[in-house]
Amino acid sequence: MSKVTVVAEVIAKPGAKEKLLAELTKLIAPTRSEEGCIEYRLHRDAAKEGRFLFYENWRDQSCLDSHMASSHFKAYVAATAELVEQKNVSIMQELL
Repeated sequence: MSKVTVVAEVIAKPGAKEKLLAELTKLIAPTRSEEGCIEYRLHRDAAKEGRFLFYENWRDQSCLDSHMASSHFKAYVAATAELVEQKNVSIMQELL
C-alpha cells in the first residue's frame, strides 16, 4: 500500500471558531501518537476567519481507517456537530 495524504478543511459556524479550534487542537497529540501517522498539522487561514485546515500523511489507508475509528476522532465528530458550517475532505495518494 502507498502513503495517503489527507487535506481536511473545516469552517466554523459564526461565533463558533474558538470552540471549534479547541476541539481541533484536542485531536493533535493522540493522533500524532497513532501507528502510521507520519504528519498531522493544523493550520488557520490567515485571510478567512474560522477556516481551519488539517494536512495529514499516513503510512497507508488502513492507518487512516484506524484513525477515523479511534475514540478521540469519534469524540471530535460528536463534539463539533453543531460547530461546523462546512467540511471538505480530500484523500490523496502521492505520485512523486
